[in-house]
Amino acid sequence: MDAKKFVQLFGEVLAPDTARVKAATATLKADYYPQPQSLSILLQLLVSDESTSLRQLAASQARSLVSKHWKTLPDGQKPTIRQHLLEKTLSEEQQLVRHGAARVITAIAKIDLNNGQWLDLFDTLVQAAGSRTPRHREVGTYVLFTTIEAIGEDLTAKVPQLLELFGKTINDPQSAEVKINSMLALSRIAILLDADEDAASISKIESLIPQMVGVLKQAIDAEDEDRTTQSFEVFQTLLGCDSSVLNKHFKDLVQFMTNIAADTDAEEDARTQALSFLMQCVRFKKLRIQGMKVGEQLTLKCLEIITEMGDEDATDEEVTTGRSALALIDVLAESLPPSQVVVPLLHNLGAYVNSPDPDRRKAGLLALGTCVEGAPDFINTQLHEILPLVLRLFNDDDDKVRRAALDTIMRLAEDLAEDLGKEHAKLIPALVKHLDTAIRQASGSDDKKNIDAIKACCNALDTLSEGLDADTMKEYLPELVPRLSRLFTHPDFKIKAAAIGALGAIGASAEAAFTPYFEQTMNSLSDYVQIKDSEEELDLRCTTCDAMGAIASAVGAKAFQRYVRPLMQATEEGLHLDHPKLRETSFLFWGNMAKVYKDEFKPFLEGVVKAIFDSLESEESELEVELGEEGADLAGKEVTIAGKKVKVAAFSEDELAAASDIEDLDGMEDDASDDSDWDDLTAVTAVAQEKEIAVEVVGDILTHATQPYIPYIEKTVEVILPLTEHSYEGVRRAAIGTLYRLYAAVWGLQPEEIQKWEPGLPLKQKPTDEVARLGEIITTSTLSVWGDEEDRATVTDLNRNIAATLNLTGPSLISSPKTLTPISETLVALLTRKHPCQTDFSTLTSPGGSSSPDEDLDPGALESSEYDWLVIDTALDVLVSLAHVLGPTFAEFYKLVEKTLFRFASGSEAYERSTAVGVLAECIRSMDAAVTPHTAPLFKVLMHRLNDEDAGTKSNAVFAVGLLIATSQDDKEIQRHFNTVLAKLEPMLQEDGARLKDNAAGCAARMAVKYQDKVPLGAVVPALVGVLPLKEDFEENEPVWGCVVRLYSAGEPTILGLTPRLLPILEQVLGEPEEQLNEKTREQVVEM
Repeated sequence: MDAKKFVQLFGEVLAPDTARVKAATATLKADYYPQPQSLSILLQLLVSDESTSLRQLAASQARSLVSKHWKTLPDGQKPTIRQHLLEKTLSEEQQLVRHGAARVITAIAKIDLNNGQWLDLFDTLVQAAGSRTPRHREVGTYVLFTTIEAIGEDLTAKVPQLLELFGKTINDPQSAEVKINSMLALSRIAILLDADEDAASISKIESLIPQMVGVLKQAIDAEDEDRTTQSFEVFQTLLGCDSSVLNKHFKDLVQFMTNIAADTDAEEDARTQALSFLMQCVRFKKLRIQGMKVGEQLTLKCLEIITEMGDEDATDEEVTTGRSALALIDVLAESLPPSQVVVPLLHNLGAYVNSPDPDRRKAGLLALGTCVEGAPDFINTQLHEILPLVLRLFNDDDDKVRRAALDTIMRLAEDLAEDLGKEHAKLIPALVKHLDTAIRQASGSDDKKNIDAIKACCNALDTLSEGLDADTMKEYLPELVPRLSRLFTHPDFKIKAAAIGALGAIGASAEAAFTPYFEQTMNSLSDYVQIKDSEEELDLRCTTCDAMGAIASAVGAKAFQRYVRPLMQATEEGLHLDHPKLRETSFLFWGNMAKVYKDEFKPFLEGVVKAIFDSLESEESELEVELGEEGADLAGKEVTIAGKKVKVAAFSEDELAAASDIEDLDGMEDDASDDSDWDDLTAVTAVAQEKEIAVEVVGDILTHATQPYIPYIEKTVEVILPLTEHSYEGVRRAAIGTLYRLYAAVWGLQPEEIQKWEPGLPLKQKPTDEVARLGEIITTSTLSVWGDEEDRATVTDLNRNIAATLNLTGPSLISSPKTLTPISETLVALLTRKHPCQTDFSTLTSPGGSSSPDEDLDPGALESSEYDWLVIDTALDVLVSLAHVLGPTFAEFYKLVEKTLFRFASGSEAYERSTAVGVLAECIRSMDAAVTPHTAPLFKVLMHRLNDEDAGTKSNAVFAVGLLIATSQDDKEIQRHFNTVLAKLEPMLQEDGARLKDNAAGCAARMAVKYQDKVPLGAVVPALVGVLPLKEDFEENEPVWGCVVRLYSAGEPTILGLTPRLLPILEQVLGEPEEQLNEKTREQVVEM
């Protein structure tokens, strides 16, 4: 190799000429880098007196070539290279070059130490780290850090010596860099440690936490952005280490970070990173945070920080202190119970929304809106108070307050569409008024304020429409359709899209009432289905196709027929326009067409299925994180990783040096540059998101066009089954859901007599062999996922799918013993909050299995957040479905969960008590006489709940007691409570709400039927007739009218005397709605 020419060419890469840079890069990669001598020359350049930029570049490229060529260099040259490299690095003035050279040393050491060479390096570095010369200490500590990072597992024997060293260097009196390097090294050591195997080392690191906090504080006070970021990164790392590392100081650390976040004198970057750390605390140490009861403090601090936003738009992506505070409130509301977040927020909201300061009014609204997604059920209970103040501020004098109110309305509508829709008479006129004002005041394309207001109003109408029924929406069509249609020609593409999206949602809500506007709307939109000349046009094309699909569902198959083929062609073309969202739009449109046309969708199936399967079988490229200049752009930004928005905490200087200011010259894989921080993170690529949509659409098509889909079933199972283990939880969730939908669809193709299953095992009616095999395949693949899945939403969806499928198809899906075992294990884990999706770093044991102080936290003793409870609630749905399909044989399973159900039924939260008592009722009903051995403990719990302050719990309790009396054969235990129950029924028959009257009537009827001689019919029967006809719980008409018919048949005098009162009631129950009575009860009543 011509060394002189190589150096000359290498220097060309730094030229300010893109063409020269590209030419030099191509030549180096093709002709020089494959040769070992290139590494030797780069190392010589690194230790030379050449320019800083050239040496920095040489360090970057040498590091990437070490793994390929170091072993092939002559052994005689290596000692000299090592010595010169170490000496030069120790004396290097420029930090970026110094760090780049340190990375090269680490790359060489990684190879040498494994081969028994350069064995004196460790002692040399320790000596340098303890040197009197600050520069030597900086290099020594830094190279030790990078070495631990690269080959830490091989240095475990030296951990005590390293901890002793860094325990001193973290207090370096002269160099802030030494302190930071020490922190970085300590965090890497912490990753390696296990409390079981090395409690002393864990204790040593724990004792150094206050010094680490001191380093962070010094960096913040010095306004040193780089070192501040590195320090925060260390604490983020420690959150994921053995919990013992932070346990002792965790509460103080949370308080320290809270103070930084709230300090208006601190740099914004420090405050946002403190808020980011607190978010991670809530995610990783949720139970610890909840047990510390700091949710209220964090919420109120965030509320005050949000007041600093001024005119900032809350929806922008740039990370600011105010937006980070909103993000923390979002995490808090999702992770902690309402009592720690939403309740204190609402208690303090008045001081903000009634403040004369518009920034405070805006802050109150934004914080309120941010809480909705995390606690929708609780917010719904307060909607009667929340909505009037939001509507009042929607008419505020200040623009930003009005916009915040609009954002809050949208958030409420997204999660509480049906309940918010009840307030349509107040909301829609207000939205129309603001839309008209913004349109009238808009002065051109640069008028951001009014353009944003128009879009926001359209988006709010879009969201709100989902909660309105067809009759209600029909009233507003004359007002809304013309206004939105005029916006289709607006010059701003985003306004066009917002208006089209809103009109599509309005059409879907209005259903057939939209027909008079159908043709005109389709004509107005037709041009936008073909546009493709820019990104904006393609985005608008997506929205238009989505809207047309929604409109098709409104007007029906016949009216939409002439548009189907052109739109199918347009959406097929959309697959090839290199626009990921347009591909998703095409799939979604096809799913809508299948819903509208059902089996008539058959002519399009072959092409549709092929396109979707091509997507599902496409390769996905992994995210390659280059921590160079491109990576630096991410620092302080939020990126989406594994479905979560994550703020990138930091990139260290050496990482910036490793990929210099110019493009990477080495296109070959570089083991040395692997970044372990990213190993466990999987990017949500556009392909993965497309697959999620594609799988869901397969479910739509096979559900609605089942018969013509039969030829594709085998291939569907083959393609979708592997996706249940996809790295992206969205794909896993969609795949599992579609497999269960497939089973349900195929089940429905069987002869009707097979579909009419009976509860209990062994099976009384077996499915066809093909259906049985399909069920076994699906349960085998999904139940293993169910037990191990860490994503809470995926487990929740799986619970729903299993429950719904069992209710439809009966016990055949669980008839195998190897199926029931994992179901019971997973259900017990979910109900006791020990499932992987319910654990955090506060409850996980160390790798050796021992407990740490965090494990003293009992998850069952803490309140649940709404999202936490949703997992349990849907697991209880599975339990009820199991009881339903197993019948009396469920009694053995019930023994596993009885104590847990009793604990929920006696909990502090009304929704837990109400749900658990309702589940107990369903278990009693399903077990029938097999409930007898459990009669006494059930009565003990249920009798308490008959006095519950919550009407829903009390209603469920009286329902359960009635079932227990009717089914149990333990007459002695029943008689112990009989008169007490009768006494409690009397006032309940007068109480409105929560189905209490109806359930009390059902209980009285069951008691009268089974123990007619013990019930004072003269008093009970008139009271029973007095609540007829039942208004809320038609299911209880079966026992009530069964009792009435029985008494009539027996000629009971009281019921005969009430005939005049019963005659008009009979007319009502035999009339509309028909679902008042089931078929059997209707026959009995008619006969009577």
